[in-house]
Amino acid sequence: MKKLILLAAVALFCGTSAMAQTDEVDEAVFVVVEKSPEFPGGDDSLYAFIGRNIKYPEVAKKNKIEGRVFVTFVIEKDGQVSNAKLLRDIGGGCGEEALRVVNSMPKWKPGTQRGNPVRVQFNLPIMFQLQKQTSDSK
Repeated sequence: MKKLILLAAVALFCGTSAMAQTDEVDEAVFVVVEKSPEFPGGDDSLYAFIGRNIKYPEVAKKNKIEGRVFVTFVIEKDGQVSNAKLLRDIGGGCGEEALRVVNSMPKWKPGTQRGNPVRVQFNLPIMFQLQKQTSDSK
């Protein structure tokens, strides 16, 4: 009888441990997947969305700050954008503006691994470049 109770306890412990590992795998964030997440309409639509929604921060304009801001985020299994963070900021409010736009993105088509949707980390460079003023020298 003691052996039966001990075996049941060991089986329960092993089952719980296996469940925890399965949950961890389900919640893992992949960096490389068989099929990458896709913005609705593809890359051209992604850049068009950013172009339409980004507002050059006044402080950055005033101080002539230009460059690339790098944002990392997770595309969830349902396509939602989550956990957006700055990897590289150039200052003048550009990083905050890039985060605002990333957090306002619509759902993506999620990435897949072995045919199942998975959480995927995505890094996105966003370029801030002031328009050059042309002067008529004639």
